[in-house]
Amino acid sequence: MKIINPSYEIEPNIDGMAMLRHIERCGRICYKSEEKITDASALEFVKNRIMQSGHHSVIEHRSFSVTFICNRGITHEQVRHRLASYSQESTRYCNYSKDKFSNNVTFIKPPQVSDELLGKWSSSCEYWDNNLRLSDTDVLWANSMLNCEVAYFDLLNHGWKAQQARGVLPIDLKTEIVVTANLREWRHIFTLRSALPAHPQMRELMTPLLAECKKLIPVIFDDIEGVT
Repeated sequence: MKIINPSYEIEPNIDGMAMLRHIERCGRICYKSEEKITDASALEFVKNRIMQSGHHSVIEHRSFSVTFICNRGITHEQVRHRLASYSQESTRYCNYSKDKFSNNVTFIKPPQVSDELLGKWSSSCEYWDNNLRLSDTDVLWANSMLNCEVAYFDLLNHGWKAQQARGVLPIDLKTEIVVTANLREWRHIFTLRSALPAHPQMRELMTPLLAECKKLIPVIFDDIEGVT
């Protein structure tokens, strides 16, 4: 058994200013003002004529991808966003007893569980109690995950296929998902998923992602405030 924190990775080499220049070219078609394009005009045009005026359909002309490592409950919420593309690790075809997975099932640590558990595993509750500074709920969660792994491997050993044995795996199972969306849809995602009513484990990912996207792509996300 492995226990890890959630994480994300934005696609490499995003050029935010190049995105704005393309959005400007598309947006100026609406006003037939292409002659006003200069090397430095994109930022002001996108800020004043597109974002402040609410003409957000124009920013749909650019998109980017993010790979999330999280639990399956979080991905169940992510895929509710319609205007996006998704590719997710499949528990039908991934057999976690294989060497490529180090013969381990990996679980995502909830924020309320102690960091002492990260990267560790055990087959006995006594180990959790005596060797780590854990609360009763930490022990309960860790051993619940361990029991799921044991049941999963036992079913595989009895001849079940991965797509059958996966039924005993919990929501805190680690999964990876690639999400690709245009800039307007990312605005919608951030507005909902980094706000206070969002699930804490969703905010754990989306709030720092929003902050990073603000640095990578000027103007587009500046008015959205994430909550930690």
